[in-house]
Amino acid sequence: MMKYATKSVPAPNAILQAWLPFKELVGVTRVHSEQDYAQACATIEVLLDEIRDAEDHPLADVLDYLSDQVKAYEDENFVIPEAEPKEVLRFLLEQHGLKQDHLSDIAPQGRISDILAGKRSISKDIAKRLAKRFHVHADVFL
Repeated sequence: MMKYATKSVPAPNAILQAWLPFKELVGVTRVHSEQDYAQACATIEVLLDEIRDAEDHPLADVLDYLSDQVKAYEDENFVIPEAEPKEVLRFLLEQHGLKQDHLSDIAPQGRISDILAGKRSISKDIAKRLAKRFHVHADVFL
């Protein structure tokens, strides 16, 4: 057995006593169904609104954890076809039941319109924001 340097390891019962209230409060800790997926995505949206770009925010680890769970579910259940970035964006908008004006926190409406019309490419900054919003890798937009 490998030895790891640790401060101390809590007893399993202590972990359980912390985990169960967290799980009940958040509503989902693993994404195995569409209902779990919807709950996790809703929680992620709330966390994104709170955390913004503050990577040192105390809730950033919760956001990362839930995002990983959502990504694993999406990787298994949603196939994003090979397509131009504007088509990927169009596909994700449709899948999430969104219109381009729902992306006003990502970029101005005119810029989103230009992207969807093929008049403008997606910048790295916008790709990162879209990736966060849709829980995909930024490369699908570049």
